[in-house]
Amino acid sequence: MAMSANAPHTLLLKNPSILKTSTSTTPGIHVFPIARATAKPISIKCSYSATVVAPPTSASAQDRVFNFAAGPATLPENVLLKAESELYNWRGAGMSVMEMSHRGKEFLSIIQKAESDLRKLLDISEDYAVLFLQGGATTQFAGIPLNICKPDDSVDYIVTGSWGDKAFKEASKYCKPKVIWSGKSEKYTGIPAFDGLDQNPNARYLHICANETIHGVEFKDYPTPKNKDSLLIADMSSNFCSKPVDVSKFGIIYAGAQKNVGPSGVTIVIIRKDLIGNAQEITPVMLDYKIHADNNSLYNTPPCYGIYMCGLVFEDLLAQGGLVEIEKKNVKKAQILYDAIDESKGFYRCPVEKSVRSLMNVPFTLEKSELEAEFVKEAAKEKMVQLKGHRSVGGMRASIYNAMPLAGVEKLVAFMKDFQAKHG
Repeated sequence: MAMSANAPHTLLLKNPSILKTSTSTTPGIHVFPIARATAKPISIKCSYSATVVAPPTSASAQDRVFNFAAGPATLPENVLLKAESELYNWRGAGMSVMEMSHRGKEFLSIIQKAESDLRKLLDISEDYAVLFLQGGATTQFAGIPLNICKPDDSVDYIVTGSWGDKAFKEASKYCKPKVIWSGKSEKYTGIPAFDGLDQNPNARYLHICANETIHGVEFKDYPTPKNKDSLLIADMSSNFCSKPVDVSKFGIIYAGAQKNVGPSGVTIVIIRKDLIGNAQEITPVMLDYKIHADNNSLYNTPPCYGIYMCGLVFEDLLAQGGLVEIEKKNVKKAQILYDAIDESKGFYRCPVEKSVRSLMNVPFTLEKSELEAEFVKEAAKEKMVQLKGHRSVGGMRASIYNAMPLAGVEKLVAFMKDFQAKHG
């Protein structure tokens, strides 16, 4: 008997005389007494109906906050809406990206296009491999020396903040790193002059963190290793794809995706191909670049949905005109915010040297530090969230990555001026 899934069902009893009052002699079974039926047929309605889950409806833009978090961070609204529209059934595949085999043709098309678009954005030559990995940039603090160095190799580190310091400490387990410059004594507010660096002429590589997320310090140019056979290696997690970069200057660029190009869970490594294949014997298989390069980032199950989201972001960046245009937008946003800080007559203060202020992460404090908690609380009421500074430095921090719209920065600046007027 076929029944519609959406409507109540009627069962017509053709021989109602079979219904008699009875009791069950079987333990646990109860038969409800039913009066002897009349000659008229009766009907019984079944209230069962199948549950059909409707696709989610898009939330209004008015429901969203301006999210100034350092990472995971805000994503482009149009990317989120596209992902929403494709979540249930990706482009007619009959399944979500989250359900796909990573070796199936559908996902292969996703990861291949993501790599192709990233190559276009950064003008990455075929001399470099692009790897989509896991474990965050922090895992690469070990992966890089394990793949590039022998245990006794010397390497140089410029430490301009907490992340550069962590990278140095991890490398000390696998090679012989040396900090040739540290900004710790100045509370990580600057970057050294390159010509004064005491580089080791035999260093295997020179490591920098291109943008320090916590302290808001960004390299505007890059040092050249003293040893012509040495490599420049950069952690670009928090300014990745925020501006054009000459990839050919680097042996390795690596970045966690969760700040500028996607959700957490994806780590991107761009590595010159001739550097692959020399890992130390103790290198775990999941940290061996050759394993991942030989298998096109598919040695094991990769973070499929995260890679898909990165691919949508890369598409969006290209549609905006590429990284030259993206940098212009980022400069404009940062300038508005830094001007508000500098023109506040000391009410707000940014400790970073002006020449190396980050376009991505803007730390600032209040002259009256006792007002900082109230600032964060009142901003949240106005739908501006995650403005509290990192726990290690305090104050406030506004992360204004690619996906932060100009309107978000303008709203923050207007709030800052109103807050100063009330408390100045």
